[in-house]
Amino acid sequence: MRVSATASLVAAIACLAFPGCRSTGTSALPPQPPGDGEPASDAALADSGDRRLFRAQDLGLLDAADREKWQKPHQIMDALKIAEGSAVAELGAAGGWFTMQLARRVEQNGVVYAEDIQPVMLEAIRRRAERENLSDIVRTIHGTPTDPKLPASSLDAVLIVDAYGEMDDPGDPSQIVTLLKYVRRSLKPQGCLGVVDFEPGGGGPGPQERIDPETVTRSAGEAGLRLLKREAVPPFQFLLIFGHDSSRCAS
Repeated sequence: MRVSATASLVAAIACLAFPGCRSTGTSALPPQPPGDGEPASDAALADSGDRRLFRAQDLGLLDAADREKWQKPHQIMDALKIAEGSAVAELGAAGGWFTMQLARRVEQNGVVYAEDIQPVMLEAIRRRAERENLSDIVRTIHGTPTDPKLPASSLDAVLIVDAYGEMDDPGDPSQIVTLLKYVRRSLKPQGCLGVVDFEPGGGGPGPQERIDPETVTRSAGEAGLRLLKREAVPPFQFLLIFGHDSSRCAS
């Protein structure tokens, strides 16, 4: 997940909307061991100038007890037609909360690719998948800001949950378009891209941290994806569904 320091409070703010919600802290996780091309360490990523990275010690903010009440994972997965046996991916997966929702949905005949640019997040996801007996379904991928390194033409759905704004670098508008072109390449002809984020004026981040659905639609269009559907995810969020020109995934 790529997020700014302000955006790291999103889950906590949304959590406060529900009296029963509790956020739990978590200690920093060690970096991923060398391998898979020996990806850069988290310290190296931060030193490279990207100060928007979500910190491992803040992962507890994303595991609020009542997150399912406002995130609506089943509504989102239903809208994207994710079912038993599906092949799906989550970009910017962070600690893997939504990844595990996907894994339980696709079951043993499916596969979930959890992508993030921070090795420490991938290690957290692997540990979580092991704890929840989902290691046979979840596969981690170390992506880059412009290439999620997903398998080509093989995915039924790709999901970006509360992370699109941090992937879209205002200093380089071409970055998100390049990323979405790779996403388009990874989708099956009938596959979908789902982008979930916060509606204006509801719970969650401040105005400067929210994404404009029209801007997302323009960037996706430049990447060769068309908007198929916009759906409300009450009380706070929206879902944009994109696909190939021939796609009927949201019909």
